Amino acid sequence: MAGLFRQGFGAMLGSLWLLALCACSPVQVLNALTPDSTYSKTADIAYGDDPRQKLDVYVPHTSLPDAPVVVFFYGGSWNSGSRRDYGFVGEALASRGIVTVVADYRLYPQVRYPSFLQDGARAVAWTRTHIGEFSGNPQNLYLMGHSSGAYNAAMLALDGEWLAAVGLSPEDLRGWIGLAGPYDFLPIENPAVRPVFFWPDSPPRSQPINHVSHGAPPSLLIAASEDDLVNPTRNTAGLADKLRAAGVPVQDLYYARPSHITLVASLSRPLRRLAPVLDQVVGFIRHTPTQ
Repeated sequence: MAGLFRQGFGAMLGSLWLLALCACSPVQVLNALTPDSTYSKTADIAYGDDPRQKLDVYVPHTSLPDAPVVVFFYGGSWNSGSRRDYGFVGEALASRGIVTVVADYRLYPQVRYPSFLQDGARAVAWTRTHIGEFSGNPQNLYLMGHSSGAYNAAMLALDGEWLAAVGLSPEDLRGWIGLAGPYDFLPIENPAVRPVFFWPDSPPRSQPINHVSHGAPPSLLIAASEDDLVNPTRNTAGLADKLRAAGVPVQDLYYARPSHITLVASLSRPLRRLAPVLDQVVGFIRHTPTQ
């Protein structure tokens, strides 16, 4: 049986590779293999005046009133990415009964820190105000992100300045989820990221780990144990330790099979056998610990 599983999984990965060779990006392949029968999508909703300040909402077909809500921020080193590439994330969460918002935000070189955090806060404020129109419960609101998007989620959840600017507070969040996030990365080594944070004068207040407090929302932190882009020991484990020391409910999980990139891809139907990331996220949302 184990041999059959390995053969089947290997064949599936081979099919993905062949599709990728046919002038398709990996996310295009994942989205092409993602069904659209589990959700209704409302796209291109503006939460601000800039063309990058838009979001898409995925509503489960099986949604009940007052469904939990996730606002998802994608990664890309704050200089690339599009919400249209993350339909597989919207489908994954919607298929489990979660109303999902996938938000764009302004990127470098158009902006630098902290403008993308201001955008994230505005997307959260839009969600808090309007998600009831999509069967979501604004009182059951979570943030989630991958890589630099996990940084955005962390900063909004831990540093109250950004949500306060839109009339909200981290207390308005039920929790947050970070996948392979950079939470403690000074001095900056990645040349593509340095200008985003004004290197070499990057402000210490830009680091999520410096904003941990007792009142922070519960968190689920997941990382690839062999991540060669964002060190999981310094970032995920380091933040988890500091949250625990402050009395904040936190769970940190590490998986050997995914890479930094395929950790988020494991939410997609074709790659879920890489790691039970979706099950862990859904379990956290359904059974969020309390302080």
